[in-house]
Amino acid sequence: MTNSNTEIQFKSEIPFYRDERVIKAVAQILSAVLVIGFVIWGVINFQRAAEARGMSLGFDFLDKPAGFPISNPPIEYDPSMSFGRAFVVGLVNTLLVSISGIFVATILGTLLALARLSSNWLLSRLALVYIEFHRNIPLLVLLFIWYFTVFAKLPPVKESITWTSVAYLNQRGIYLTWPRLTDAGHTFVIPFMIGIILAIISFVTLRKRRELTGKDTYYVPISLGLLVIGTMIGLAVSGWKPFWLDQPVLEGFNFQGGLRLTPEFAALFVGLSTYTAAFIAEVVRAGIQAVDRGQMEAARALGLNTVQVLSLVVMPQALRVIIPPMISQYLNLTKNSSLALVIGFQEVFSVGKIAINQAGRAVPVFALVMLTYLALSLLTSFVLNLYNRRIQFVTR
Repeated sequence: MTNSNTEIQFKSEIPFYRDERVIKAVAQILSAVLVIGFVIWGVINFQRAAEARGMSLGFDFLDKPAGFPISNPPIEYDPSMSFGRAFVVGLVNTLLVSISGIFVATILGTLLALARLSSNWLLSRLALVYIEFHRNIPLLVLLFIWYFTVFAKLPPVKESITWTSVAYLNQRGIYLTWPRLTDAGHTFVIPFMIGIILAIISFVTLRKRRELTGKDTYYVPISLGLLVIGTMIGLAVSGWKPFWLDQPVLEGFNFQGGLRLTPEFAALFVGLSTYTAAFIAEVVRAGIQAVDRGQMEAARALGLNTVQVLSLVVMPQALRVIIPPMISQYLNLTKNSSLALVIGFQEVFSVGKIAINQAGRAVPVFALVMLTYLALSLLTSFVLNLYNRRIQFVTR
């Protein structure tokens, strides 16, 4: 008791200017003041320099007519529309190439990783060559190769490469037969979406129940059944004709109808997908090899085949290793889409560059472009980190 009182009395006798807690608090306050002060000083000086040079830092130009065209816009646009509308078109183009690229790169990268780990010597070496080739060549060079030596060298329209009247390849792009909604097609969408939502809910709920109780809840067939029921109801309500096939037809000097993918979009999409897939393959391969070999041997001893071992034993454990570096690859693909500028695809960065020349507002445009990429990156990280936290082991 005496020692405790002596220790308390000793601590109370320490001067405040020597108290470690006080020193830490003062240091943090001073650091914050210095940083905030430096930022304010930089902003004020930047504003003064911009005003001295007649540079406007406002965003009022977004409501003015853009005055420049965008080839094959994914949404309605013409040069008489505003700069803001042009940025939205560029953003949609960025989202289209990024989302489709992430989807294809993930599938291709996973298949390459499995091929790389295959016991088949030829298949493994072919995957290795693909991976090393794409990982050691700059993406810009690959984009030039795909655009100038592949898509720019396709035959003219009259000599288009045809694939069973479904796809046509020529110098003006790729034309695909595409399903379009009929007048009654909207009545199909609602039951179909309800079926998807119910299928997802039942899949998650019944799978979790199986994990808690150990009893088979048949979550896969039940979820598929709900999806089929929603689809059949939608088809019945829409008169069994919710879609019609819009086929490209050669009229004059070009194809009309269908879905057109410009050579610029196709080159960027293929370049980003194949390049990122090589890095994803290494991430997936490392995740699979991080799973203890005894797990696979035990699964095979229980009579599981190769597909079951991968889907039920290996991949659920490997995902805990795969997801964090996979986030970086997805972010890289999204940001690398800005290289579309060199092949003429008008995504958000390319539209921003044209807007600078038209409006003369370099600082606001660059700020808008940076905020756009920042928002896309943070949103992607947020969604994948939620999933990453869900699949991690819970430690006590």
